[in-house]
Amino acid sequence: MTGENSGLIRVIRAGSGELQTLSEKLGMRGKMDLTDIITSVETILKRVRQDGDEAVLHWTRTFDRVSLAADRLLVSEQEISRAVDSLDIELLSTLRQAAEQIRTFHDAQRSSSTRLETRGGSTIELVSRPLDTVGVYVPGGTAPLPSSVLMNVLPARSAGVRRVIMCTPPDSDGKVNAAILAAASIAGVDAIYRIGGAQAIAAMAYGTAVVPRVDKIVGPGNIYVNTAKRMVYGQVDIDMFAGPSEILVIADRLANPAYVAADLLSQAEHDVLASAVLVTDSAELAASVVGELEHRVPLLPRAEMIRQSLADYGAIVIVSDLNEAVAFANELAPEHLELLTEDPDDLLPRIQNAGAVFVGPYSPEPLGDYWAGPNHVLPTSGTARFFSPLNTGDFSKKMSVIRYTRSDLAEAWPAIARLAEAESLQAHADSARVRFGRDISGRTM
Repeated sequence: MTGENSGLIRVIRAGSGELQTLSEKLGMRGKMDLTDIITSVETILKRVRQDGDEAVLHWTRTFDRVSLAADRLLVSEQEISRAVDSLDIELLSTLRQAAEQIRTFHDAQRSSSTRLETRGGSTIELVSRPLDTVGVYVPGGTAPLPSSVLMNVLPARSAGVRRVIMCTPPDSDGKVNAAILAAASIAGVDAIYRIGGAQAIAAMAYGTAVVPRVDKIVGPGNIYVNTAKRMVYGQVDIDMFAGPSEILVIADRLANPAYVAADLLSQAEHDVLASAVLVTDSAELAASVVGELEHRVPLLPRAEMIRQSLADYGAIVIVSDLNEAVAFANELAPEHLELLTEDPDDLLPRIQNAGAVFVGPYSPEPLGDYWAGPNHVLPTSGTARFFSPLNTGDFSKKMSVIRYTRSDLAEAWPAIARLAEAESLQAHADSARVRFGRDISGRTM
């Protein structure tokens, strides 16, 4: 077919060695050698842990090229208010509406407790308690991400987290993007700090005189931020190990090629490591999508980035039938999966591994990024096999509560003692039997 020779994106036949090579390459995107980065991040974490705000200010001067005093790390209420007032009224209204959509979805996920009662009146429970303090990291750079603020903060608020703080890097003038501040205000962030990079992760993980120590850190960032999150995991909890963005579209001959191409490009424009893959049982659709891509890419502001992304990590895969497409999707476990087929509900029950599934021609991936309500913080690089989207439950913890009656323990203690003694833990056995007048030898007291 004509598209197989396209210089923009490769077209692969299922069963070919090239398809296996692509699968392996996509799986390796998030597994680059981090040796040098780990060394750098270790230095930053150590300095912040030892020197607190002094180290934070040092790294802020070094990396963000802005000199701040410690009393300027915290963004003031007046600055937040000015940012909200300065924002375009339509954008502000849209942020508020998006927040309501996201809040409604995550409120519905509030964790419930599990409680069982025995015939003897004993109770065993698994109860949910919200985390006390959560830290959210929001990247700066040339493309501010107010949607990331909403998606990371609102689930914590739905879970009942007492305090949510946010770190985001300042610009060269020491200012924070107005849209980010407005989104933080709408979402209910308690405190905002103009700190970026690994030093922000360290400040939230260890605490400083200005920045409080948190229980969990969430939010996207560059490779230094993500490496720092990995390295403080255990000191605090984190959301997930994020990798480059990705989309897999399953489409048949009835899919609109313009829709398919536009949706592939919506992910390819993220960065050069982003992956955009179409799987189809129609060679005709594949050729039409190639044509749409060749038409659309030159019109986009990030055309060069998109070209590299498509060349390195994009593909159109032609399979013999949609069963093969589903099998490939489950193997790849993509962050975003679109079903653009005649009967997507026939495929959906067979999808086992995906971060988010978009069903039908009117559910494009950006709907999930910004509006529908489910979280856009999703597992990448195949981790949808075992990770879930960020959700309200991620901001709470479970706690067991055991309340036994004397009669139920009287029935249970011989078995408890038997198991404890099998593990050579005599004091465990004695803890159960002493309540019934037996000493450590089993003698009646």
